[in-house]
Amino acid sequence: MRRGRSVPGDDRSALRDDGGVLGDDRGGVTVEAAVAVCGLVAVLALGVAAVMAVVGQVRCTDAAREAARLVARGDDARVQGVVEAIAPQGARWTVHREGDTASVEVAISRLGVDLRARAYAVLEPGVGNGNGNQPAGGGEEDAVVP
Repeated sequence: MRRGRSVPGDDRSALRDDGGVLGDDRGGVTVEAAVAVCGLVAVLALGVAAVMAVVGQVRCTDAAREAARLVARGDDARVQGVVEAIAPQGARWTVHREGDTASVEVAISRLGVDLRARAYAVLEPGVGNGNGNQPAGGGEEDAVVP
């Protein structure tokens, strides 16, 4: 039997591979595999971005907590170095004092997602509003760092 010719009574004549009833589907699996790989890469990229956002949030939380502890102890001089070392690069931080408490907020925006963490601490006895000899101000913003 020659290729491409139908033989009378041959049931396989409809299944010819020269564009018969089923058509030419050569390469179909390759296209499907390429689409699947693209989908997997997209899902992987989204997963990595989500993990990086979580890591950034944890770093902001850690930086805010450590900075609040330093402010509560009256060690304001070390706050900037600690925040820069712990927080993600480019993070902004603010220190707020109100009465005998201090709060530190660390924030950063990445890929349109705002990551923000705030930590509170009670000031140690004798700790003032940054210079050690003045009482804490009512809600004054003492430091804002871009």
